[in-house]
Amino acid sequence: MTSHLAQGLQRPRSIIPGLLQASIRGFPGSNPCYGARRARQYTAASEQETPQGRYWAKIPRWKDSSVDTFLSHKWQMSNSVHTLPGLSDLMRSVLPEKIPPQRPPLRGQEEYPGVLTPDDFIRSFEVAAQMAPMAFRLSPHILSVIDWTDPLNDPVRRQFIPLESVINVAHPAGTFDPLQEVDHSPVRGVIHRYPNKALFMATSICPVYCRFCFRSYSVGTETKPVKKMRFLPLVKQWEPRFEYIERTPSLHDIVISGGDTYLLEPEQIAYLGDRLLKIPHIKRFRIATKGLGVSPSRLIDPNDSWIDTVIGLSKKGRKMGKEVCVHTHINNKQETSWITRQGTQRLYEEGVTVRNQSVLLNGVNNTFDQMSELVHTLSDMHVEPYYVYQGDVIRGAEDLRTPLSDSHELEHQIRDQTAGFLIPRFVYDVPGPAGKRPTLSAQNYDRKLGVADFTAPRLRGHHVKYWDPLWSLSEDAQKEVQSYFADRRSDQASYQMASAA
Repeated sequence: MTSHLAQGLQRPRSIIPGLLQASIRGFPGSNPCYGARRARQYTAASEQETPQGRYWAKIPRWKDSSVDTFLSHKWQMSNSVHTLPGLSDLMRSVLPEKIPPQRPPLRGQEEYPGVLTPDDFIRSFEVAAQMAPMAFRLSPHILSVIDWTDPLNDPVRRQFIPLESVINVAHPAGTFDPLQEVDHSPVRGVIHRYPNKALFMATSICPVYCRFCFRSYSVGTETKPVKKMRFLPLVKQWEPRFEYIERTPSLHDIVISGGDTYLLEPEQIAYLGDRLLKIPHIKRFRIATKGLGVSPSRLIDPNDSWIDTVIGLSKKGRKMGKEVCVHTHINNKQETSWITRQGTQRLYEEGVTVRNQSVLLNGVNNTFDQMSELVHTLSDMHVEPYYVYQGDVIRGAEDLRTPLSDSHELEHQIRDQTAGFLIPRFVYDVPGPAGKRPTLSAQNYDRKLGVADFTAPRLRGHHVKYWDPLWSLSEDAQKEVQSYFADRRSDQASYQMASAA
């Protein structure tokens, strides 16, 4: 399949916060049944809910913000922190005088040596931020659920705020496009890796940027290590993607993603949904968003109609015999609050299916207690614990990746904790056309060298290797892995020279 994404790998202009609002101009119009102001309000009583209540009050700059203010999606976005000086200043106001040590040391190794004071912490962050492949943008919600009294051990901080880590050692198999999406793009902005499913890249922007994003080649603003390929939320750029989908009758399933659909305006969501529902061979589509976990206020903001639009599309799809659902991404119970619970309750009452796709992350959810709490929290919110992905080998986030053995052990431990239909599928998304395979289907798993083989029918007998993070191996094994890749590079160079001759 010829790649057109590769043609877009050029230095982009910076993305500004007002981009999405400006992009609405010129839309062909929106269905008046979407976005109607709902009568039901979800605000006042919530302030009394314990134990969290006004959980944002621990951040000095927001301590006087009311519930109504915090529930405003526009306020959340305008108060998000996305500059290095801005985040450093906020951390100075919340960090304790003495930083508690990491517990327990990872396999006996101290991950953040020398981080003892707020100045140490901020200095470590500023160094790590310069080398991170992902830009950072943090919503007030995410900054408020972090436990700033114990920042080294906090599972939310680990996902979004990098620190210099002795275990964040680049693996020679690392890449910025671990799923080989660029090679499976028949039209710019469409990823077609499966026979009957494709991904529609609607935007490159997210409300919060994850350090471990497998789409770091595209998502967010440009960083020092990565020149980004961006996808603007404009109808004229969407049109070739719709045309490809319309002329490909084998496609039945579309994922609207990016970036994050949470930052699309209701009119844009309505336009995308209506276009897909009108295509006869499209039987279902999913609206992919991390918003439920990182900025849930939009779900119950009485002055915003994003959720009404999604509900309207779901109901319209049901009448047509088509499925419209939401796929979200929550990795740890701590990311949720009473706002999350009220938002998911609204979706549940309106009959919208919501599924969660987690990523198995070191220090975030790779213990039995963390994963069990996450599964039960999601289930109680009527969010299906759908997938737990094995972390991809992404440059710059090796401290978050876990060995394959963690996935195997957790699946065995979780399986008898709740009803079978609430047990997540532990999978590895094999690069290229193979797709998601159960991690327990790994073959020839060598725990010493941290390498396993995955195969699938569409690979036609070939195998794809998965490599554990180097920090999980002994020093001798790390050297052996590095030597293996050095030999491969040497062999490839010799082959290229011979071919050129």
